[in-house]
Amino acid sequence: MPRYVAFLRAINVGGHVVKMDDLRRRFAQLGFTEVETFIASGNVIFSSPSKGAAALEKKIERQLEKSFGYEVKAFVRTLAEVADVAARQPFDDSRVKTAGAYCVGFLAARLPPAAAKSVLALKNGEDDFHVAGREVYWISTKRQGEAVFSNALLEKTLKMRSTFRGVRTVQKLAAKYPPE
Repeated sequence: MPRYVAFLRAINVGGHVVKMDDLRRRFAQLGFTEVETFIASGNVIFSSPSKGAAALEKKIERQLEKSFGYEVKAFVRTLAEVADVAARQPFDDSRVKTAGAYCVGFLAARLPPAAAKSVLALKNGEDDFHVAGREVYWISTKRQGEAVFSNALLEKTLKMRSTFRGVRTVQKLAAKYPPE
């Protein structure tokens, strides 16, 4: 049975506190098996016979909004897709080593060329971007909380939801859960 990772937006940020055992229970109630969480920031690994990420995302989003009373966006990737995201190196090593922040943003769909161009136009002296498939890579000379760029700015630019994770977190996740 295929295994997936759901990267959830609005879990344990902005006053929305969710215990990981509760989150796992909600996923099990959806009929998913082998449900695990990875750190307490809304990364859920699960198995499902379904092969459609979009359908899984909608199913998860409906359940979590009903359970928690607020919108929780889900961005579902296969383990192979997570491994690809973790392995991608859009910036040279010297920039990565000195970065204050290096993150990847997950989106529900590939960006059309005009939207990708809008993201790349956010580049400035501190922040740089790379768009690949349904992900936006962001590197900054400043720490995440000090940077001009934010997830809110990306969502405003794209007029769509996203969620960010540190690239190291995604790499650790990919190492712990390699593709079958």
